[in-house]
Amino acid sequence: MERGSILGYDLNEKYCQISYYSETREEPETLKISPDNCQIPLSLGKMDGQWVYGMEAECLKAVDESLFVENLFENAFYHRKVAVGKKIYDAVWLLAKFIELTLEQFEEIEYLTFSTPFTSVDMSKMLKSIGSHIGIPKDRIYVQDYKESFCQYMFYQPKELWQYESALIFCDAEKIQAYMLRRLNAVHKRDKELFVTVDEVAKAHIKELEAIHLLIDDEEKARSADERFKAFIQSVFEKKVISSVYLTGEAFENEWYPNSLKVLCNGRRAFVGNNLHSKGACYTSVRVCRDDNEGSVYLDETKMTQQISLRMRVNGKEGWYPIVSWGIRWYEADGEWEVLLEDDSDLEVHIESLAGDELQVEKISLKGLPERADYSLRLKIEIMFLEERLCRLTLKDIGFGDFYPSTGFSVTKEIHLGGINGQFNSMS
Repeated sequence: MERGSILGYDLNEKYCQISYYSETREEPETLKISPDNCQIPLSLGKMDGQWVYGMEAECLKAVDESLFVENLFENAFYHRKVAVGKKIYDAVWLLAKFIELTLEQFEEIEYLTFSTPFTSVDMSKMLKSIGSHIGIPKDRIYVQDYKESFCQYMFYQPKELWQYESALIFCDAEKIQAYMLRRLNAVHKRDKELFVTVDEVAKAHIKELEAIHLLIDDEEKARSADERFKAFIQSVFEKKVISSVYLTGEAFENEWYPNSLKVLCNGRRAFVGNNLHSKGACYTSVRVCRDDNEGSVYLDETKMTQQISLRMRVNGKEGWYPIVSWGIRWYEADGEWEVLLEDDSDLEVHIESLAGDELQVEKISLKGLPERADYSLRLKIEIMFLEERLCRLTLKDIGFGDFYPSTGFSVTKEIHLGGINGQFNSMS
């Protein structure tokens, strides 16, 4: 059994990969299925009534293809039905079975972050439900895309590696994609807060890469691919100050790009590997486990650039505390809290934007609450997002033990937020 309980899980159309936090090394380690391979093929099979996965399932394909299942990721996302032998299964159930089998070797999982090529409301709900199904509390399951995983990975690297911009280049047998980590300008920037994003800055299809696994034996194709890759890098890096570059994807497993490598390493450090996304997901789990909400914040078009705060006294310190922080996706921002009121005056809600200095103030009337001694009014505060720019704030009197039973008082306020996409773009 693996001892790691804080995990990152890279999940895509072809394979999965698992990284777990090692307290002895104080960094994630990646689960290996062989001495030089960490990628588990995303496939299932049924052999003698038992489910098998990965390489074992791949071997079954040659024996009886009707008992072999692939395309689990896509089929599950679109909620398709899949035949395995003579039985029809829901594809989400099959993906859940695959994930469950791959995680069996971990004794107890406390935090799990999925890293996927893209995220959405449906993707988040599906993976959180799967994680919950295999016994992980839903509030300890997180879903992020590859760009955020790159960013979370970089947060834990030496600062000199992302002092300026940092590049991620992905290359497989079909395409090359380049991404750049950069800092954002924020109006309401506080001490030690740093807002960053990751942009896809270039994409290309190189014909020679179609036979990338053969390039090592075809010097002419290898030289041509190297020259075209070098030109691609030069166009991406032009007029940019880049501290580091990370190469990931199956294409970089062969050493066909010596001239390109010289350009990559000119004044910057370069790294090659295929476990960056699972490690980035694992670092998110570590960050949540440690309740590390300070420092760097990742933003993109799907993240909130507004922060909703209430004035409270926490641990003896009074101030405006966020109940919804910027940098969270709206469909993951629901929550509830219990508070003790000092008095029954109107409750004031502050909404700040990272893109502008205008403060939005909303007031909620508490008229109807009974008069009680200070700090004996206990309320439950619930926030629920109805859609991307609309949330509902509900306050309920829940009483104060046997001294003051609940009066049934409840008040609801709908709060409209500004545009997310436009505000994010204005920070560039």
